[in-house]
Amino acid sequence: MSISTNKLPLWSLAALVVGSMIGAGIFSLPATFGRATGGFGALIAWGIAGGGMLMLAFVFQTLAQRKPELDSGVFIYAKAGFGNYLGFSSALGFWAGTCIGNVSYFLLIKSTLGAFFPVFGDGNTLLAILISSIILWSFHILILRGVKNAAAINTIATVAKILPILIFVIILIFAFKSDMFMLNFWGEPETAVSLASLGDLSHLDEYGYVGHAAAAIAPSAEPESLFSQVRSTMLVTVFVFLGIEGASVYSRYAKERRHIGIATVLGFVGVLCLLVLITMLSYGVMLRPDLAVLRQPSMAGVLEAVVGRWGAIFISVGLIISVLGAYLSWSLLAAEVLYSAAKNNSMPKVFTTENSKAVPSTAVWLTNVTIQVFLILTLFSNYAFQLALELTSSMTLIPYLLVGAYGLKLACSGETYGDNKTTRKKDLVIALIATFYALLMLYSGGMKYLLLSAIIYGPGSLLYIQAKREQHAKLFTPVEMGLFVIIMFAAIAAIYSIATGVITI
Repeated sequence: MSISTNKLPLWSLAALVVGSMIGAGIFSLPATFGRATGGFGALIAWGIAGGGMLMLAFVFQTLAQRKPELDSGVFIYAKAGFGNYLGFSSALGFWAGTCIGNVSYFLLIKSTLGAFFPVFGDGNTLLAILISSIILWSFHILILRGVKNAAAINTIATVAKILPILIFVIILIFAFKSDMFMLNFWGEPETAVSLASLGDLSHLDEYGYVGHAAAAIAPSAEPESLFSQVRSTMLVTVFVFLGIEGASVYSRYAKERRHIGIATVLGFVGVLCLLVLITMLSYGVMLRPDLAVLRQPSMAGVLEAVVGRWGAIFISVGLIISVLGAYLSWSLLAAEVLYSAAKNNSMPKVFTTENSKAVPSTAVWLTNVTIQVFLILTLFSNYAFQLALELTSSMTLIPYLLVGAYGLKLACSGETYGDNKTTRKKDLVIALIATFYALLMLYSGGMKYLLLSAIIYGPGSLLYIQAKREQHAKLFTPVEMGLFVIIMFAAIAAIYSIATGVITI
C-alpha cells in the first residue's frame, strides 16, 4: 500500500492525539494527587502543566507550518536544530519512552483485573506477564496488517474510552460536596479548615467520614511545603500529556499540512479539561486520606465510593478499552519514529524495511521485542507501575526539551520569519516558556530518573554508531563526543547505584 493511499483526515489525526494521551495515567489521577497534595496544590500543578504543555503544543503547530519539509515529528526537529547525535538521541529517547509507557499500560490492565482476580496482583505476577505477552503479540499482528487500518480502530477505541470518563465526570458533578472539597483544599492538615467551620457533616458521618476528617486535619509532625507537594505531581502530569506529538509524528500521513497543528491543539485542550475535572471532582466526593490509599486504577475506587460496586466494574472496563487503544497508538508512534529516523540516516537502515502494507515491519518487531523484555523485567520491580510511569516521563522530556529549544532557536535567528517581527516575538515567548517548562519538569523528576534514562541513552548509542558506519560518515563532532562521554559515565553510575542499592527499582 503506497503512502498516497494511506492519508489520514483531521479527525483521525486528532483521534491519534487523544488516543495517545488518554491511557493509563488518567485513571490513576485521584490517588496520585491524593497522596501528593490537596485541591489548591492540584490547581497549581495543572496550571503549570497545562500552560507548559499548551506552549509546547503551539511550538509543534508553529514548526509544522514553518518547517513543512520536516515531516518526521519529534526527532527531526532536534536533528535540524542541534545536529545528528542529538537528533538520534531524541529519536531513541522518544522510542524508549513509548516502549516503557506501553509496559505501564499492561501493568495497569492486570492491576485492574487484580482487584477482581487476586492472581494478577499489582500487574507484575507471572500470570499477568504471560497474559500481557499474548496481548502484545496479538497487537503486533494487527499493526503489521496496515497503519491505516490500525488508525481506524484507534479512532473507534478513542470514542469508546471517552464515554465512561464522561459518565464518571457527570456522576461526580451530582455527588460533589463543597464542604468535603474545602476540607481537602489545602494540602497540609494544619492549614485545612476546621470541622466546626464546615457546618453540619452528618451526611458525611453516614459513611464514616467524620472520623477520617478529624484525622485529616490533625497536625503533622513535619508539614510538607506547597512547593514539595506540587513538585511530587510533576512527572505524573507529564505522563498524562504524553502523546501530544501524535499528529506531528504522523505528519507524512496528513491529508493537509495545516491539520497537524489543529489536531494537536484540539486534542490537547479536550484532554486537559478531562484531567482537571477528574482530579478536582474527586476531592469533592472522598477525603484526601481515603483517596491516597485507593488501589490503582483509583478512578474505579472513587466511583465505587459514590455508586457502589458496579462503579468500579464500569470504570475497570473503560480502562481496559482506553489502555488497549492507547497501546495501539503508542506502538504506531514508536515504530514510526524508528522508521523515520532510519530514513533520515539517524538509525541503521534496516529500520526502513516495510512490508506489503507499507508498515515499517522491522521497527515494529524491535519495538515489541523491547516491550517484551521490559515486561519480563517488571517481575523484579517492587513498584513497577510507578517506576514505568515516571521513567517514561523522564525519557520523553528530553525530546520535548529539544523541540522547544528548536522553536526558540528559529525565533531567535529569525529564520523563516522575514520581516514579520510581531509573529516572531510571539513565537519567541511561546518557545521560551515551552523550553523552560521541559527543564522544570526534568528538575522536578530528580536525578534518579535522569540516571536511569542514561542506561538507555548510553548503550543505545551503538545504533547511532552503526548507522554512521553504514554511511561511512564521521561519528561525532567534538561537542557530540563530549556529550556521549557524559552519557556513558552517567549510565555506568546508574548501573553501579542500582547494584549497590543507592537507586531502588
